[in-house]
Amino acid sequence: MLRVRCLRGGSRGAEAAHYIGSRLRGAFTGWVQRTFQSTQAAAASQNTCAADDKAASPVPKDCLVCSYNEWDPLEEVIVGRAENACVPPFSVEVKANTYEKYWGFYQKFGGQGFPKDHLRKAIAEIEEMCNILKGEGVIVKRPDPIDWSVKYKTPDFESTGMYGAMPRDILLVVGNEIIEAPMAWRARFFEYRAYRRLIKDYFNSGAKWTTAPKPTMADELYDQNYPIHSVEDRHKLAAQGKFVTTEFEPCFDAADFIRAGRDIFVQRSQVTNYMGIEWMRRHLAPDYRVHIISFKDPNPMHIDATFNIIGPGLVLSNPDRPCHQIELFKKAGWTVIQPPVPLIPDDHPLWMSSKWLSMNVLMLDEKRVMVDANETSIQKMFEKLGIATIKVNIRHANSLGGGFHCWTCDIRRRGTLQSYLD
Repeated sequence: MLRVRCLRGGSRGAEAAHYIGSRLRGAFTGWVQRTFQSTQAAAASQNTCAADDKAASPVPKDCLVCSYNEWDPLEEVIVGRAENACVPPFSVEVKANTYEKYWGFYQKFGGQGFPKDHLRKAIAEIEEMCNILKGEGVIVKRPDPIDWSVKYKTPDFESTGMYGAMPRDILLVVGNEIIEAPMAWRARFFEYRAYRRLIKDYFNSGAKWTTAPKPTMADELYDQNYPIHSVEDRHKLAAQGKFVTTEFEPCFDAADFIRAGRDIFVQRSQVTNYMGIEWMRRHLAPDYRVHIISFKDPNPMHIDATFNIIGPGLVLSNPDRPCHQIELFKKAGWTVIQPPVPLIPDDHPLWMSSKWLSMNVLMLDEKRVMVDANETSIQKMFEKLGIATIKVNIRHANSLGGGFHCWTCDIRRRGTLQSYLD
């Protein structure tokens, strides 16, 4: 019998459960509370409970898909495309996820292409990144180019698209299974189309292919009156467990999950709700354990520039967004490293992200990391850890909302399923 750590209770978990319960019917409240009891909702205390050490289904011998964590030797990866990328319309969910200084940009250019010269430079950077990956022995696949400016309409909303730049946002590989995330931005509703050719190829090679329930993205999924006026407002709302997405239906971005073998960590964010987390937890049980963790983050969206696991028992933890459950990892013997302050200039446009993309690195294996060529401080940090740095400049690509981890989805890493938290 495998002994597994579980967390129960916790003030932040209780607050979030109370908040959801106050808005939903009693039956729904029950499963939310059970979710917090069976995962690390946001607690600092822990109990030990038993779980069956059931082996996961074996990966077919000729299957091209197999990845259990973020650091095993990388053999095949999808790298996104910046071609035809469009600024999303300035809807309520986009407003909640972006900084006020860029709202004018969205209001002016929403539904149109990103600035052409900037986009051209981003495309060139990603092409060079692909060439470097190939030089390191990694097979690189690319999504299909699509015209994202085309307007579409469903029974519940209308929008234009955004891009196929960040496969990490929409695809999660767990073992030999590719999980297609439902997403939460209306501008990303049809983003999966860029990846369908690749996914069908992987499916035909023996991979499992799961598409999570597609949300309607009706008005009820969003708090139409979500009050954002300052960073202080965001801190206050996040501390209260309030987000722009409601619990109307499941939604999640794959990038809010990060893998460490049998244990997968996730945050409730502006784009990932508790129903989405619960769907994933039930889907992956009993072979995998999904744990909710939380951070002091005024604008949570995607976990990998806040908490990036780079090796067995080794994690980068953003000093500006401390993890409320960090003692769980320390007690399990993990090494928690705070990366240095990013060096990206203040005047460089980051329309969809923060400067902390510096820690959004891609591990090629435990001893090689792809890191931004301009971020000399974090390069030195990795070198002190005995990890060789592969330097690539993607400053203009950063402006579209992602670092190396975001711009990629590892399809195959050479390794086996293990537990790193027990």
